[in-house]
Amino acid sequence: MKSQDIQIHKDKTILDALRKLNKIRDVSRLILFVTDNDESVLGSLTDGDIRRSLAQDADVTKQVGDVCFRNFAYEQDTKEFLDLRPYRKKDIKILPILDSENRLVRIIDLEKTKSELPLECMIMAGGRGKRLSPLTDTVPKPMLPLGDKPIIEYNIDRLIAFGIKKIYISVKYLGDQIKEYFGDGSSKGIIIEYLWEDKPLGTAGALSLVEKFETDHVLLMNSDLFTDVDFEDLYLDLINQNADMAVASTEYKVDVPYAVFETEENRVIKFKEKPSYVYHSNAGIYILKKELIDKIPKNEFFDITDLMENLVKDGGKLIHNPITGFWIDIGSPVDYKQAKEFIKHLN
Repeated sequence: MKSQDIQIHKDKTILDALRKLNKIRDVSRLILFVTDNDESVLGSLTDGDIRRSLAQDADVTKQVGDVCFRNFAYEQDTKEFLDLRPYRKKDIKILPILDSENRLVRIIDLEKTKSELPLECMIMAGGRGKRLSPLTDTVPKPMLPLGDKPIIEYNIDRLIAFGIKKIYISVKYLGDQIKEYFGDGSSKGIIIEYLWEDKPLGTAGALSLVEKFETDHVLLMNSDLFTDVDFEDLYLDLINQNADMAVASTEYKVDVPYAVFETEENRVIKFKEKPSYVYHSNAGIYILKKELIDKIPKNEFFDITDLMENLVKDGGKLIHNPITGFWIDIGSPVDYKQAKEFIKHLN
């Protein structure tokens, strides 16, 4: 939706506004923003504002500048993190973003947007997916259908829901299919660029192919994940702990079917009967300071675990953030079947 579709000049009438409101689609609340001659926003106008005015005098020729709500909520356009939680508490559905001259830049639909994270993202989508053959003999693994859309599209849509507007996709095997499907991202209101791996670059090597990231932190994730990970929680954990990198983690439980001894030499000190151990495993989602990318060799095979290991060795701060919802790594036919069954039960 274009910004002019939800703007109206202050001298227009209530009747004009009703006609314009009637054309608005795909937003959680019907709203217009009333502007002056310089296109600066003076106030907001909803169907509720119009009803209240008509209840007073039934005058549909009244100018919208006289009935709009002047004390409306808004935010200035910024590249910094924007906390949307206070607006949700006030039950605000549409938050306008204004420039320094109070002109409308865009709106945030709080019903559809979970957060506004100052991140650019890279999705790793170049792998062959041999374990899923023959399904991946003619279709790249990220494009395998899951419900009504490809696996990778769930991840892209979730990134969009967290306010991420620039996504790089690293492609190699049958990458043209991914590019043909998503194009430049404009159909989803974002920018997508493709990085072609002439040779396998591991799980982090493609980061070195980006000439310049515009955000201070970069999100890196695998394309074959099916998850409801909270990117905002991962990002805020990184910032609040002043870490160099945050890794999303998933719990891996090991049940031992026997009693386990704790010993000193050959003497049993105590034992646990059939204990369970919980470990935190790498979930394939990372947020890192962009300065760390300088440590990745240019156009060479390099795994993200190599970067993590070097970071810890050099005294950097690496943290993990548990995924509290669902997470499936679709790497095998069993995983793919599980994901297809799971999605049937999602709302």
